[in-house]
Amino acid sequence: MLNASGWRRRHIFAIAAILFLTTARADTIFVTNERAGTITVIDSKTDKVTNTFDAGTRPRGIVIAPDGKHGFVAISHFKDQPRRTPDGVIAFDTKTHKIVKTYKAGTDPEGIALIGSRFAVSNEDAGTASIVDIATGKTSAALVTGTEPEGIAASPDGKWIYVTGETSNTITIIDAGARKVVANVFVDARPRGVTFARKSSRAFVTCEVAGTVNVLDTAKRTVIQRIRLEKAEHPVGVVLSPDESQLYVATGRGNTVVAIDTARNAVVKRIATGNRTWGLGMTRDGGKLYAANGLSNDVTAIDVASWRVVATIKAGDGPWGVAVR
Repeated sequence: MLNASGWRRRHIFAIAAILFLTTARADTIFVTNERAGTITVIDSKTDKVTNTFDAGTRPRGIVIAPDGKHGFVAISHFKDQPRRTPDGVIAFDTKTHKIVKTYKAGTDPEGIALIGSRFAVSNEDAGTASIVDIATGKTSAALVTGTEPEGIAASPDGKWIYVTGETSNTITIIDAGARKVVANVFVDARPRGVTFARKSSRAFVTCEVAGTVNVLDTAKRTVIQRIRLEKAEHPVGVVLSPDESQLYVATGRGNTVVAIDTARNAVVKRIATGNRTWGLGMTRDGGKLYAANGLSNDVTAIDVASWRVVATIKAGDGPWGVAVR
């Protein structure tokens, strides 16, 4: 039986827990709208759009700096339309949403990854990857990759940059320190997205046409397993949960997101989303997934614990990439 002081302590702790939960800061979700040339800003607590701002012609790949102060977006062009802005990368302030710097980064940048004080982009039309110093804006390397490079990721240990070649069916491996290509590894048909496990020992590559996710051993530089999705699913965007127990994959015109158990490398569940689900982002606590739907022009918010859609959020024309601050 609790005495009066024990009762008070228990209720003080309960009230403190409630206050912590209700005052916890929401994440901010940034979604690039490829055809509209804008970025949609979403509050993860309310799943409401808080702003939409101009980003230039054809924004696609997007990343947020580790300190959360700036975002970086790859800006390119449509071949059959006039360019409104030059190809390159923009940096924007994540609080004010003002563009603070524009970088030259080769032609037709699509994917982007941060690696220390630099960023790397895939130059789709040129078949190269450009590495740019963030402080000076100087391009320190322009390296030949596979054909039509798209997805790009930097390993957490800072040693490697992986670039997918969507029509050569390759992963180009770049030594980030030496800034040179050290290998090209064949994977299944039309690789799109790539991400690393935190210890950098594994990489996961989505292969759209093959309908598989390839698991690579980064030390051996070989595919060690292929995870097959359903016939109608075409894997593209990919994100790993904070605890690395689940890999989430967007399936393009399959209009779903699938969850893969990384211990078994097997699909364990899937959920219907909007039309042509492409980029994925996850809140920092792993509680919510956000999927950009490029043809229905919306974003699907998924509660991970209950595995249900909790919101469908209107975005701009052609949602493509998702990043979380």
